[in-house]
Amino acid sequence: MEKNANLDRIEIILVDTQDGANIGSACRAMKTMGLSRLTLVTKATYDENRVRTLALHASDLWENRREFTNLEDALKDSILAVAATRRHGKYRKMSCVTPEELAQRITVTPKGKISIVFGCESSGLTDEQVRMCSMVVTIPTSDAFPSLNLAQAVQIICYALFSNLKKYPSGGNIVSIERVNTAAKKCFDALEELGYFKSDEERDYTIEFLKDQFARATMTESEIRRFEKIFTQRTSIINYKKSGS
Repeated sequence: MEKNANLDRIEIILVDTQDGANIGSACRAMKTMGLSRLTLVTKATYDENRVRTLALHASDLWENRREFTNLEDALKDSILAVAATRRHGKYRKMSCVTPEELAQRITVTPKGKISIVFGCESSGLTDEQVRMCSMVVTIPTSDAFPSLNLAQAVQIICYALFSNLKKYPSGGNIVSIERVNTAAKKCFDALEELGYFKSDEERDYTIEFLKDQFARATMTESEIRRFEKIFTQRTSIINYKKSGS
């Protein structure tokens, strides 16, 4: 039951999936490992028969799916968003974890929904979609042929979670990604007002860094308010001193 409680809060998000058969296969991969929350981010419609044929006895995940037309809306009520991608680079996070390390991270994350995001079959997640997430999970593969089928990737990560998850710790209510983004913007604006930034690149990096660190810290509302206060009050004090000089 303890493991099931942790699995129940994990959501698999499929973004711009091209073939309904891969959605069906992902449903089956999820259900065999005890996961049941499926979300689609798409503007496409899918052939029901292709989905259900591959889902087999996991069609209930398809029937109970959530659907959005953009990833930002899909992630609003999550406390932690994880991009599943093998491609790394300047704009795709500074580090990544393995599926087993992700399970360890989720185990110590307090109550709240956790989303794992997979891109389309042909090109995976875009840089912008990765930036909307707080961390990256990568499945180690051979350099000779590193590409995995979408459903295979879902299966491997779900298996790692099923095998390694334990009961999550009790604690206060963790803020959502939507709240994290608001706090990060507030702190960013305070730095902007101080003239902290020297380039647009530094601005882009800093707002992403703040969002990622706030989300990965899994803070409560009172904790994130303290961070906001540290940034905004410092700015107010400096401006006050300047006006009195």
